[in-house]
Amino acid sequence: MAMKKTSYKSYIDTLSKISHAITSDLYLEDMLKLIVTLTANVMKAKICSLWLLDQKSKELSISATQAMSSEYLKKRSIKLGEGIVGYVAKEKKTMTIDNVLENNRYKEKELAKKENLVSMISVPMMVKKKVIGVINCYTTSTYKFTKGDKDLLSTVGNQAAVAIENTELMVKTRIIQDELETRKKVEKAKGILMQEQSLSEAQAYQLIRKSSMDKRVAMKEIAEAIILAFEIKKA
Repeated sequence: MAMKKTSYKSYIDTLSKISHAITSDLYLEDMLKLIVTLTANVMKAKICSLWLLDQKSKELSISATQAMSSEYLKKRSIKLGEGIVGYVAKEKKTMTIDNVLENNRYKEKELAKKENLVSMISVPMMVKKKVIGVINCYTTSTYKFTKGDKDLLSTVGNQAAVAIENTELMVKTRIIQDELETRKKVEKAKGILMQEQSLSEAQAYQLIRKSSMDKRVAMKEIAEAIILAFEIKKA
């Protein structure tokens, strides 16, 4: 039995829900899970999965899926250029397959047989011509993916990619801010020790570092304690 085409209204409703999810306070993991669940529902797909590309190792691994199958959920990775997912990520091109069992590039035929996966669409997730990952949908019967299907999945994939990129940027920014804050406090604490204990800059730094290691707490905390003790003493 052929899969019924999805209505335009369903596409718009789904994109609206996904846009809302992306601008919400959901954690990235929960947001991606919601995206693949909404996408699977509107595409009437058995499985929708989102693979993220590790920019260092050049490997893709599943980051989110609504699939409950233990077989499909097994951890595995695909190299850039390998199989369908790797090819789509490398070439930055959408790919549709009528029957994955008849496609030479498709590598997971045993899994497809167990899960009864037939047709597949795979779309690159892009941010400013940079590939973040790939989003896939599978059906359990032969299905010809329409232009509307491709447009929807491309939009979903790109929205998810922007959300992922923004989250990574926020994390990097937070780390940089924390490092700068730590540096400021350590510098201030060093100044106090140099003044109060007549230490050199190197000696003051080593004292803070040794206290940090001995107490197994961050240098920032040691610095804060030194600053607080000095301010109490001055008061």
